Amino acid sequence: MGMLDGRVAFITGAASGIGAGTARRFAEEGALVALADVQQEGGERLRDELVAAGAQALAVRCEVSDAASVEEAITATVAAFGRLDIVFANAGINGVWAPIEELQPDEWDRTQAINLRGTYLTIHYAVPHLKRGGGGSIIITSSVNGTRTFSTPGASAYSTSKAGQVALMKMVALELGRHHIRCNAVCPGMIHTNIEERTEQRHTEALAIEVELPQGSPAVDAGVGDIFEVADTCLFLASDLGRHVSGVAIYVDGGASLLR
Repeated sequence: MGMLDGRVAFITGAASGIGAGTARRFAEEGALVALADVQQEGGERLRDELVAAGAQALAVRCEVSDAASVEEAITATVAAFGRLDIVFANAGINGVWAPIEELQPDEWDRTQAINLRGTYLTIHYAVPHLKRGGGGSIIITSSVNGTRTFSTPGASAYSTSKAGQVALMKMVALELGRHHIRCNAVCPGMIHTNIEERTEQRHTEALAIEVELPQGSPAVDAGVGDIFEVADTCLFLASDLGRHVSGVAIYVDGGASLLR
């Protein structure tokens, strides 16, 4: 028996990184997984991998900042699997990191559109299906940035979007509790993914705040983790183990953000 046997999970940003790792973990525990990503080829490769391993999986193209795209992806998931139980609003970008006077309005808007609007749209279109099924679990990928850490140079747009996600999570948790729908956030720290490679940084050197730890970081594993540690946290929140946990931001960073 798997911890998620028969449950249907919709995961955005599922083609790589934390989304892909969590999809694999959910599938191992018996979930039927919808892989929603703008990178459709990556989603299809992961779908084929999961199906070959005996899981049920669906790849759907989804641009999370576009309302119609999100609605279509969720509708396709419910049409294929018959229900919806778990929603992992994970898609996001680092965007542009730059001094506030250099950060352009369109760069700010793109980060908010994908990270914050995308989270809202995912929840907005998923909730009617969760209610129809009698409840469920919503999980949001936020970050230590904007919630515990504010020293990342030039990351004002990113940090603002991540703080907004936590505020949204808390509002949704209270609003939907009476429908047996839980909502929580995971806040990863330094996790090995490829998102850093897609980050544009401009003139952030002058903004850097030096934090010296002569004897090294006292955090677990010096605060460096991998995607499966985040995936296991998501599994707890998605499963019955987290049945009475809602409105909580869980930091997955070995305690490193307590230093900053």
